[in-house]
Amino acid sequence: MAKIVVDPITRIEGHLRIEVEVNDGVITDAWSSTTMWRGIENILKGRDPRGAWLMTQRICGVCTTVHALASVRAVEDALGIEVPPNAQLLRNMIAGIQFVQDHVIHFYHLHALDWVDIVNALEADPEATSKLAQSVSDWPLSSTVYFKGVQDRLKAFVGTGQLGPFANAYWGHSAYQLPPEANLMATAHYLEALDWQREFIKAHAILGAKNPHLQTYLVGGMATPIDPNSQAAINADTIATLKGYFANAKKFVEQVYLPDVLAVAPFYLDWAGYGEGIGNFMTYGEFPNANGELWLPAGIVLNRDLSKVLPVEQDKVSEYVTHSWFSYEDESAGLHPWAGETNANYTGPKPPYDFLETDNKYSWLKAPRYDDQVMEVGPLARMIVGYAMGHEGITSTVDLVLDKLGVGPEALYSTLGRIASRCIETVLIADQLDGWINQLAENIAAGDIKIHNGTMWKPETWPAEAQGYGWHDAPRGALGHWIHIKDQKIENYQCVVPSTWNGGPRDAKGRPGPYEAALIGTPVADPEKPLEVLRTIHSFDPCMACAAHIVDATGREITQVKVL
Repeated sequence: MAKIVVDPITRIEGHLRIEVEVNDGVITDAWSSTTMWRGIENILKGRDPRGAWLMTQRICGVCTTVHALASVRAVEDALGIEVPPNAQLLRNMIAGIQFVQDHVIHFYHLHALDWVDIVNALEADPEATSKLAQSVSDWPLSSTVYFKGVQDRLKAFVGTGQLGPFANAYWGHSAYQLPPEANLMATAHYLEALDWQREFIKAHAILGAKNPHLQTYLVGGMATPIDPNSQAAINADTIATLKGYFANAKKFVEQVYLPDVLAVAPFYLDWAGYGEGIGNFMTYGEFPNANGELWLPAGIVLNRDLSKVLPVEQDKVSEYVTHSWFSYEDESAGLHPWAGETNANYTGPKPPYDFLETDNKYSWLKAPRYDDQVMEVGPLARMIVGYAMGHEGITSTVDLVLDKLGVGPEALYSTLGRIASRCIETVLIADQLDGWINQLAENIAAGDIKIHNGTMWKPETWPAEAQGYGWHDAPRGALGHWIHIKDQKIENYQCVVPSTWNGGPRDAKGRPGPYEAALIGTPVADPEKPLEVLRTIHSFDPCMACAAHIVDATGREITQVKVL
């Protein structure tokens, strides 16, 4: 038996530690540990609830807007405040922009290097690469000269000995299956995606004043003014500019991202059989219209049963701390977020240490459960629920992708299925962005420029005590904020975020979280280079800053892979 430690494992901020046991080349057990804690919930106590969104948004700079949206929704729910249609459209567009940018960044910059061998791209024939690219897409940057230029830049980069973002990888690993030309094509698109996302996210600056951490949310609506006659507000020029950004995003997603997924996936179809884990999927749904109906539906699918979608009820959410570095009076029971406690209680080994005390507490994440069931959240959950409910866009696009790959719906329940689901969702949302901006333009043309509901904005009109929750099914999955307001101040505040649902430890019954369960049964070709662990964990797109809410500043080395 070999015990492997990968720490850190994330590419955006490294506060996730994975330990696995390997027997006869297969993972037989796994533990997920988040190694940081911020305690944002405790910071919020006693503060004005109207400003909670500004502070919670600082939980993470990768997810940028998601906590702001969940927070204003929580306060609005507590105080019974309705949001004008224009504000819903602005929020939908901001969230949609975040989805598209976040998913593209994930595929190319956070996950592609688990499948694409950058060094092998140096051996590619640029002419053959050009033919490959033109066979899968009509994207204009596909000539022999273009790919030769990318290859020359890559050679010069490698020649310096300073590999930068490509330094910490398992180049030459036997698990890499792409031919050199596919590796070169994907490397070129990795670089293009850097430029693309920098331009596309300017749409956030237009609607939110800046990015990250947009500044235009308000409880009751938005602060972005709408005035056809003002250059300092959303007007016809603004709408035209946004439509341009949306069109370019749609083009990149349809002509680069989707074709790359379809080109790479056939070389890794065995990964349609690894990484499922729990088999329970939950989504809060997202993108409400003026009537509150959700474009992406909410629901729960249990045990892969697509014949039945259950509703989601907020009072069935709870969090355990049995194996978390927090304390409850009764740690055999979970607490609903309104009664949630954030009492730090580190009982782990003193660093430096080789392995966690996994029989005891071993993570700064709590273990969320829905109706006492483990749930996976994220793009796969949204596509599974939407597919089961017959959502037209989801069903047709999922069937198209499955047909091109020559696999059935069962392939979705896997590491590869998460990658495909994220891409499918991006295609749908990139197409939907134009619909929201057109609706906004129609409202403005009809004379509707209202963006905020001032009802109950003054604290003296509030009830003495109120509770509310705000759900946002963010790019990484089900995000919930729960607030308890008393005497116009925050009495309690709890965030249950996507990476907590997916990355949490075992609960009081010893049941593993989705990360842990998904790793079991995965083959490992080389315990010294556990590329397979990265593939499945990265398919969830971990965001540990959100999850743990600081960093271990003991100075211990955390970049080694240790094998026992």
